[in-house]
Amino acid sequence: MDPASAREARLADHATASRLRVLVVDDEPDVRELMAEFFRDHGCEVGSAVDGRAAIAAVERDPGRYHLVLVDLHLPGADGLSVLRAVRLANPSACVVIVTGYASLDSAVEAVRAGAYDYLAKPFSTGQLQVILRRVSDRLELETENRLLARQLRGRASPNPATPVFTPVPTVSERLDRIDGRLRRIEQLLEGMTAPAPR
Repeated sequence: MDPASAREARLADHATASRLRVLVVDDEPDVRELMAEFFRDHGCEVGSAVDGRAAIAAVERDPGRYHLVLVDLHLPGADGLSVLRAVRLANPSACVVIVTGYASLDSAVEAVRAGAYDYLAKPFSTGQLQVILRRVSDRLELETENRLLARQLRGRASPNPATPVFTPVPTVSERLDRIDGRLRRIEQLLEGMTAPAPR
């Protein structure tokens, strides 16, 4: 990609991400600040919490505020799964990413069953945060576009049922599947870029 195209892509990413509101929840100050700084650098509005109780209070105080919540699994006050459940109850459309230094298949399955959007094992790279940001930004963009299309379709309903004006629109599920396919390709490319060089 030439420098001008790369710059345009970064600006497009920044424009999409700038609408995102992110809550970072981790009791380790360095990790919390690293994630918060990453999302701020990408144009997101960022809030943070040092424990589970503070995170739950923030979400309950303003249920629709955060689009993305990154929460450590092991927290004082209330654990990450408790935060996940509180977020899902307050705002089912929010994406919750469970972050943990004690990754296991059981904890990943439990998190996904509880409604986690993704699962991130420590130590993680900023490339992994970039993939999450891109996926959540794409999802938010799709949801916004679908709401707009639904309003337009309601406004264009034909007065004569014999001549409908509706055109087929891919379902949200179909569009998310396409995005997931593109994101898997991006993840594969990122893994290739971060893989150690052969000796």
